[in-house]
Amino acid sequence: FCFHLVLDALYMDEMVKSIRNWMKSPAGSGLVTEEPQNTYDNLKNIEDVYILIVEGFLLYNYEPLNELWNRRYFLTLPYEECKRRRSTRVYQPADTPGYFDGHVWPMYLKYKNELEENASNVVYLDGTKSQEELLSCVYSDIMQELEKLRE
Repeated sequence: FCFHLVLDALYMDEMVKSIRNWMKSPAGSGLVTEEPQNTYDNLKNIEDVYILIVEGFLLYNYEPLNELWNRRYFLTLPYEECKRRRSTRVYQPADTPGYFDGHVWPMYLKYKNELEENASNVVYLDGTKSQEELLSCVYSDIMQELEKLRE
């Protein structure tokens, strides 16, 4: 199977180190690309709020990172829709015949089950919804979490 689909292909120790450094000093990390904006009037008592978004659902199963996540978002898709989307992707190298059924879908189910059994603070999102609906859901959830900081 493709090397790039496993955690060993990533520099996990460096990622953990970078995230921990960011948590200590978000403004000085070099990762902040925009000034914090107070887009939520009820958060006026909080001076600066920094949000780091780390993408990649396989990262949720990496133990050293588990203690760092405040929130996890996991897109769910039914088998047929997932297979349809995968089959329309154009990339090199292309999937070999049977790769989706033999590897992609079983691994999706494996990681999803592990997440359900072992992880907390997971928000499952319906991947059949539009990008706008998904972004709105995530934004609302983040705003609710920020509101909790005020309490």
